[in-house]
Amino acid sequence: MRKSWLVVSLLLSLAPAASRAASWSPPRTPDGVPDLQGVWTNASATKLTRPPSVKTLVVGDAEAERIAKANPQVRYQQMDSGPADPAHPASAAEDVGKGYNGFWLDPGATLGKVKGEWRTSWIVDPADGQLPFSEGGKALLAKAQAYARAADAPADPERLQPWDRCLIGSRGSGGPAMLNNLYNNSYQIVQTKGAVAIVVEMVHDVRIIPLFADRAAAEAGRRPAALQPWLGDSVGWWDKDTLVVETTHVNHEQGRAGPVFLTPEGRVTERFTRTGPKEILYEFQVEDSTYYSRPWRAEMSFTPQKGRLFEYACHEGNYALPDILRGARVADRKAGKAAPSTGDGAE
Repeated sequence: MRKSWLVVSLLLSLAPAASRAASWSPPRTPDGVPDLQGVWTNASATKLTRPPSVKTLVVGDAEAERIAKANPQVRYQQMDSGPADPAHPASAAEDVGKGYNGFWLDPGATLGKVKGEWRTSWIVDPADGQLPFSEGGKALLAKAQAYARAADAPADPERLQPWDRCLIGSRGSGGPAMLNNLYNNSYQIVQTKGAVAIVVEMVHDVRIIPLFADRAAAEAGRRPAALQPWLGDSVGWWDKDTLVVETTHVNHEQGRAGPVFLTPEGRVTERFTRTGPKEILYEFQVEDSTYYSRPWRAEMSFTPQKGRLFEYACHEGNYALPDILRGARVADRKAGKAAPSTGDGAE
């Protein structure tokens, strides 16, 4: 009898919360569509793929805390931001090769919560949380990794990765799909009747997505296939209360650099759904038979970010670029290599 009473009491206590969730509806713009506007963040210790040592997509509180603390970016930030060890004074040699110290990093200290669950990867399908590369995709990935290693000693500006040239945000932050980064994980969404603009804090990316009545009209409204802009050709429409954005024709250099590897023929379908006052459920599916053996799907949450979005100048004046090339030429001379002509005075 006592157990039955406890069950009834629990159900009664949950009923108001369930009722509130069921009755919640998103705020709407004057056009009647859900209002996604504001500044949001996807900062999190969760990444696109799952750590090999973790076997499940969803974990409990204690395991979520353990995994987050083991994240190399979180550990480095906490270590570098902590008090100095008198027994181990910092030396100039230790800073060589570091792009950032802990002051600049802000990756997020906890795992991401999606649909109320701690997630160990954004990828939900395949179930192992890994990118389903085909054999051909693995070969292309190996080439991309070799290209990235060569960028450590670039022969010319074009050998640097696009984010090192301040063309797009690093680690896929600009999209598609929009992934969390080491820092600057804020996004501002602005809506009009005919378009949605997403301002990305990292670097200076802005996605301007024209809106159409439905998918057929959106496909008809695409740019010519010969155009392959940074961040791709995105078109959108509303599916009830969900904003759907489909992107094709991603610039080949962006697609080669990853981390969402794509050819211009690949397609990314993103879905933005306001699920509560403090959450946008962000889902995306990637289809590209050149890289992957099958389509794959991921889920992420965006939560409100206090304050405004500030400009990220990215190598203001881009003085870093000639310095990087100049350093590479010094390394060439030490190795007895002939210095290539970069045409920028950095030889």
